[in-house]
Amino acid sequence: MELTPRQKSVFDVICKHHRQNGFSPTVREICQRLGLSGPAGVHRILGVLEEKGYIRSSSGKKRSWRPVEAVGVNMMPVAGRIAAGEPLDVWDSPEERIPVSPELYGHADCFALRVIGDSMDGDHILDGDLAIIRPQPDVADGRIAAVVVEDMFFEATLKKVRKLKNVLELHSSNPAYSAIRFSQKERKRVRVVGQYVGLIRRAK
Repeated sequence: MELTPRQKSVFDVICKHHRQNGFSPTVREICQRLGLSGPAGVHRILGVLEEKGYIRSSSGKKRSWRPVEAVGVNMMPVAGRIAAGEPLDVWDSPEERIPVSPELYGHADCFALRVIGDSMDGDHILDGDLAIIRPQPDVADGRIAAVVVEDMFFEATLKKVRKLKNVLELHSSNPAYSAIRFSQKERKRVRVVGQYVGLIRRAK
């Protein structure tokens, strides 16, 4: 069931806090995170989230709320966009979640990135696919990675990273697209968001 923006913001706070700390935030902590003055609205939203199946609770405990993903039904976030500069924290504002465990791809923080265009179709990564990304700040030579480039790409883009002497190159696997080269001084413009580790293709 779909969530309203406010319900989604509360749910995201719970998910992120649980992943970072191993337990859920208190109602007061949720209020502080979202800049809310009183707990009444948060209590109502928590009830709705439980009714919709996003969280579960244990009576008599202060930190009783748990995201469903933390109690057995893992969900992977889909990050539609990743901002230039510091990569967007996909747990703060995922576009959606899919019922696939990130740990199937080797890391609990894996996320999906929606593919747009045909630049990687030589590697059978097609427009509309969901590319699975394992967060990491660097990749080995020749690996496909999600990258952002300062003043060039304002969304994450999939490219094959080639590391040559004093040069970094980003390659598409479609020959219609030229490689993009960065000299030693320019390499700092390139930020690796994570390594491509898998693909989900939805039936049409």
